[in-house]
Amino acid sequence: MSTITSSLTKWQRKKLCSLLSHDRLSLLFKASVHGYNVNIFHQKCNKQGPTVIVAYNKSGYVFGAFTCKDYGQTAQNVVDDKAFLFSFNDKEVKEDPLCVFSGNPQYAFTDSGPNFGSLVFLYNNTATVNSNPAIYKFDPHKMHGNDLQLTECEVYRVEDCGGLLEKPWRNVQWNSERRKALLSIISGWKPSVSSVKQARILLVGPVGAGKSSFFNSINSVFKGYVSTQANTGTAGTSLTTQFRTYHIKPGSGVSHVPFTLCDSMGLEEGLNSGLDVDDFASILKGHIQDRYQFNPSMPIQPDSPHFHKSPGLKNKIHCVAYVIDSSKVKLLSDKMNDKFAVFRKKTNQMGIPQLVLLSKVDEACPLVAEDLKNVYQSHYINKMVQEVSAQIGVSMSAVIPVKNYCQELEIDPQTDILLLNAVVQILRAAEGFFDDLYNPEERSE
Repeated sequence: MSTITSSLTKWQRKKLCSLLSHDRLSLLFKASVHGYNVNIFHQKCNKQGPTVIVAYNKSGYVFGAFTCKDYGQTAQNVVDDKAFLFSFNDKEVKEDPLCVFSGNPQYAFTDSGPNFGSLVFLYNNTATVNSNPAIYKFDPHKMHGNDLQLTECEVYRVEDCGGLLEKPWRNVQWNSERRKALLSIISGWKPSVSSVKQARILLVGPVGAGKSSFFNSINSVFKGYVSTQANTGTAGTSLTTQFRTYHIKPGSGVSHVPFTLCDSMGLEEGLNSGLDVDDFASILKGHIQDRYQFNPSMPIQPDSPHFHKSPGLKNKIHCVAYVIDSSKVKLLSDKMNDKFAVFRKKTNQMGIPQLVLLSKVDEACPLVAEDLKNVYQSHYINKMVQEVSAQIGVSMSAVIPVKNYCQELEIDPQTDILLLNAVVQILRAAEGFFDDLYNPEERSE
């Protein structure tokens, strides 16, 4: 799934959320990525509940329309007494947004596209708006500066984070003693099979979910400063094109790091794109060596110099961690869920434990962004854990919220605790893999 990013600035998002009296916006449609096309708009935005259209022009106006009703491509007039048009000029920071309600809620919008009568977005499948202040009475200059040519058009689902639960749904200690204890647990862990010195953990997930960032973040915890060894970013396709095995050097008072993180190409929806299921299976079996260059149209062949023909237990994957952006759980397409199902089945057949790292929790919930300690009291994060558990097919206990280091320059104790807790859960899952081996004489005493 290609990554799409919002064009809203932090100030614009805050102003829009305040206007809508809601906590968060989830991006559904971006015309510069998906196309200025009404049919694609409906594919992305139908049956999504309350949504807001946000249009941008060169004159600096950010304007659009809100409806609390579903789109359904019925071509019918939709009654919505809460629908309104809005506008604010990015240059006029102190001014309150213009807000205009319909003069007749019976004709709030026409469900043949983003058509609010007085403003028709994606007009004739072009980057323009048709403006006619009839049903909604407004001054065209104040609404859009008489500039009807769009530089961007986005649609967001409008969501309520639901506040904080009375009690945390998981108990976590957020103090320095706990951070030290987690480091001690990790440093003291070792596989129960003598032939294996380090657990090999494979990170798998959609493009942009934060796989490489998770490695960088774990590496940062042990280094004591923010590290950017693995390539990260927001490109539309996977930035990870090689199979990488990352060994973390001991640090932060830890003498031994008993695991290796393996990074793979991102999952994508299309054919011959993203990580191939045959390559995935070869990774699990230990056939693919470090720095193998993936070819999405052709899986690795046995005659490749990066193909390990006789891998031992130490070369195999001992746990798979699926990385999913908590802001995108509801946006996972049927194709992506089908791909996850194929990968899950393959992993199950090989008896390898699996869990989910629910990334970017601070971006998904403003309450968590304010204070990371709210992560296990956040109603919204709890709901996302339940949803990803059902969609991916793992137990709720196998879904671990994390926050990666992305824009920080220094490490943070609370972020470290959340990351280290994830590592502990991963190692416990890997231990289950070794416990299930049928070769007890290989076990260490």
